[in-house]
Amino acid sequence: MAPISDLCTRAREYLEPRQVETIYRAYLLGAEAHRGQQRATGDPYITHPIAVSGILVDMRLDTESVIAGMLHDVMEDTPIGKERIARDFGKEVADLVDGVTKLSQIEAASRAVVQAENYRKMLLAMTDDVRVMLVKLADRLHNMRTLDALRPDQRRRIARETLEIYSPIAIRLGLNVLKEELEDLGFRALYPNRYKVIQAELRRTRGNRKRAVKNVQTAIRRRLRQEGLEARVLGREKHIYSVYRKMRDKKLPLEQVLDVYGIRVLVSSVDMCYRVLGSVHNLYKPRPGRFKDYIAIPKANGYQSLHTVLFGPRGLPIEVQIRSQEMHEIAESGIAAHVLYKDGNARASVAHRRARNWMREILEMQKTAGDPVEFIEHVKVDLFPDTVFVFTPAGEIKELARGSTPVDFAYAVHTDIGNTCQAARIDGRPSSLRTPLSTGQTVEIVTSRKARPDPTWINFVVTGKAQANVRGYLKRLRRDESIDLGRRLLDQALRREDLSLRKLRSGREWEILDEFSLDNREDLFADIGLGRRAAGLVAKRLAASTRSPESDEPRAEEGPRSNGRDKNHIPIFIAGTEGMVVNLGKCCRPIPGDPIVGFLSSGRGLVVHAGGCGNIPDLDAKHECIDVDWAPTVDREFPVDVRVEVENRKGVLATVAAAISGLDVNIDAVGIVDRDGINSELAFTIEVNDRTHLAQVFRRIRTVPLVRRIIRQA
Repeated sequence: MAPISDLCTRAREYLEPRQVETIYRAYLLGAEAHRGQQRATGDPYITHPIAVSGILVDMRLDTESVIAGMLHDVMEDTPIGKERIARDFGKEVADLVDGVTKLSQIEAASRAVVQAENYRKMLLAMTDDVRVMLVKLADRLHNMRTLDALRPDQRRRIARETLEIYSPIAIRLGLNVLKEELEDLGFRALYPNRYKVIQAELRRTRGNRKRAVKNVQTAIRRRLRQEGLEARVLGREKHIYSVYRKMRDKKLPLEQVLDVYGIRVLVSSVDMCYRVLGSVHNLYKPRPGRFKDYIAIPKANGYQSLHTVLFGPRGLPIEVQIRSQEMHEIAESGIAAHVLYKDGNARASVAHRRARNWMREILEMQKTAGDPVEFIEHVKVDLFPDTVFVFTPAGEIKELARGSTPVDFAYAVHTDIGNTCQAARIDGRPSSLRTPLSTGQTVEIVTSRKARPDPTWINFVVTGKAQANVRGYLKRLRRDESIDLGRRLLDQALRREDLSLRKLRSGREWEILDEFSLDNREDLFADIGLGRRAAGLVAKRLAASTRSPESDEPRAEEGPRSNGRDKNHIPIFIAGTEGMVVNLGKCCRPIPGDPIVGFLSSGRGLVVHAGGCGNIPDLDAKHECIDVDWAPTVDREFPVDVRVEVENRKGVLATVAAAISGLDVNIDAVGIVDRDGINSELAFTIEVNDRTHLAQVFRRIRTVPLVRRIIRQA
């Protein structure tokens, strides 16, 4: 009874008696539900829910959150369901418990998929009610405190998960106190030797450095008192994982991490923050380039403070943080402060607004992500933002991850802006869409209704939102293209059976969809277009269904077939603009005018090779061959590899390149393949429209006196 009595005593400090009674009723239900269950430590299981609720009480969270902490495992580990919790404690508590509960019946190929699905469920529940995540973080914190009871491999797995997922989420939500303990516990479990070495060294050096900081602290307190500025001047010490991370990221030995100890000044208002800053800079010289104003430009989690580094006694650098009391509460409690002050108090509004914005982005990522693992990868990108601050033309500040480009900026402004982004201006000058942005720049996005995301964007965008939207667009585009190709391939195969898609309008023939476990015809077309199903086999199955006695449209009688191409044998026409599901072989680089043959490759779609390609014999044995031909009109350029043998003379490469450029032909790549004292072999990749255009290029190259021979590389 002692732990629950202690919990209720602490809860009475800020909750009403009837609310504490409800928490006690939740304890009685939890104790009964977990009766006979034990933790790995050997303690009765109920000690864990009590500890989780105790952490939530220390955060001064509301009654519903504390009750959810007490009952967070009953739905997963006991027969008690959501209906019982809703009946006894209300729908709000039941939803919170359900949001924290893991998915126990997922069928998946790997642990990674199961775990990612759990993360996704939890994160999406958080977007409905952020208290879900607060309960989960409290649960994780107590599990980390009792981690020593588990096997070493389990400790390492849980610690890595904590550092990769839960600690960054705590940072994003502004829960500094939880974040620091989660990081130190995770670091100790994952790298126990490193933890012990740093801990011992900090203890050894603590006296001298702490004494120097204490002297600066006393001097600042005296100066502020002289100037009539009321403030609390406190000492601050970096936690162990923060010290380790600085050593790792900056590649510093421990003795060069000089800001282990610092000073925090708490004042009454924003105006007072800047007045104190002036006084401090008059007392000690500031280090150039080390001042940061997070009051004017808060961090992503709503954190606000002034940071400056001073030259202390004997040149020792000392970091000083200046913030108001309200800013300090937000810095320590973050979004939890809003949960406590949800009656309209504005002091947590910054943290709450930023957390809500981030949660809206999570919902957008969820809509465009293809699977749970991909979704979690997008979220991880946003959980580690080394940030830059840029401005819209209207002066609005946008915070982006370091390395972000104008495309990331466009998606940060609005998804529609990103999807129709065509060009960008940085500080008024036209700039490439892949240009990395720097703090202080003003970015203007030029949009067009006809513009669409470019597949190459995925190679340089860095924010989770941009990555999720570009990948989502490409998947939709790929599906649309595969449906179109699959429809054409199936129609071609049906013609060999004296049928066509137009003749298959009744539902009876399409009963094969159930046989293939597909929902609709589009899914079937997509599978065929991506090479997952053979069009010929599907056509034969459809033809067989038309021969059934019940069919309204019996198949035409078999007739003799000619070996040549007839009216029922129409090839798939290729224009080179089909997109991602029609690919031209890079080994032979076919161009219009070349005889071509197509092969269906599972997952890639249709791959087109030149008729004389040396890889065709191997492809014939592994893939379905498709009859293809060039479309009557093709409006694009195609890359071709060309080798040019020339006399080894100075300037010959430039001469040949100039001859090619003179025909307004783009040169994608150029190089020298071989060279001796007499001859050189030059390699060009050029873009041409068709064989006729290539012949014109060859004729022009032959006019160069030093050229001996031209070969098209295949």
